Amino acid sequence: MSKTIAVLPGDGIGPEIITEAVKLLEVLKQSHGLDIQLEKGLIGGAAIDATGKPLPDETLELVKKSDAVLLGAVGGAKWEPLPIAIRPEKGLLGLRAELGLFANLRPAILFPELADASTLKPAVVAGLDILIIRELTGGIYFGKPRGVRNLDNGEQQGFNTLVYDTHEIERIAKVGFESAMKRQKKLCSIDKANVLEATELWREIITKIGKNDYPEVDLTHMYVDNAAMQLVRYPKQFDVMVTNNMFGDILSDLASQLTGSIGMLPSASLDANGKGMYEPIHGSAPDIAGQNKANPLATILSVAMLLRYSLQQAELANKVENAVSKVLQNGLRTVDILQAGKTVVNTEEMGDAIIAALD
Repeated sequence: MSKTIAVLPGDGIGPEIITEAVKLLEVLKQSHGLDIQLEKGLIGGAAIDATGKPLPDETLELVKKSDAVLLGAVGGAKWEPLPIAIRPEKGLLGLRAELGLFANLRPAILFPELADASTLKPAVVAGLDILIIRELTGGIYFGKPRGVRNLDNGEQQGFNTLVYDTHEIERIAKVGFESAMKRQKKLCSIDKANVLEATELWREIITKIGKNDYPEVDLTHMYVDNAAMQLVRYPKQFDVMVTNNMFGDILSDLASQLTGSIGMLPSASLDANGKGMYEPIHGSAPDIAGQNKANPLATILSVAMLLRYSLQQAELANKVENAVSKVLQNGLRTVDILQAGKTVVNTEEMGDAIIAALD
């Protein structure tokens, strides 16, 4: 049965990197037997300009009927003056909430060819392969009450609520443990249990689940500030990390620099049934939008995750990942990962090179 993929280019460099991903999917469809249909929709600033809303009803209807969603990026300075309730990022948060995409998987893998592109010494990052699992639909980004209020003393006060219910912690913990079981059976849970009650509960529940259901997994706990330091000091001590929404947002961006560029990191956001939204973890980079300079590899690697998790096409996912490795071995680089002696290519040329490297 044919699968439908909703394609949401978004803003900034989003349309450019999505173009390369769509080219790849069309080749897989025509030459490798992938039975898919691609349907485009609006989100973020582009949707605001066209409809006045960051997540139009038509887009929501499209993604709900689709088997997977491929997203570019949202946001930009153009829309920052808007009220926060209708900014482009609200479209992304709305998608996550409406689709129940509670588990965000962000692999931080250093391709051997890019060891010198990292700002850390090659000896520290060589062989890096970390999976960061971020809870995506709860925590401080969604908690209520929230807002800005006027105080009696004439000042204003901004406030947000960090809140997690038992079932939210249990389901993301299961994703963490199950992922660890498929890897090195090592799981590090990141919290701030010494000062935040919500994460004290987080630690208690994850400890209980590990003891009762996953005794084979080596479970450790680490405060988020220490985890940030350890990612820079000795990142290879980690295999799978699981954490809350805000901490995962920060730590996965930090981990991206270990791999040489944020332009190399894909992500998958999954619901309880394996339906997912796939996107690079970087932003819309409006400063280089329209210049054919953006690195499309994180988006292309997101396509590989889409093939593996939502379409159960592991063989094709491997082909895509192997093609990325081949292109890097051949010395092709976009400007963000350029090294001495390598060949600089633009967005379109990198996409074409990946297609040519497919076996």
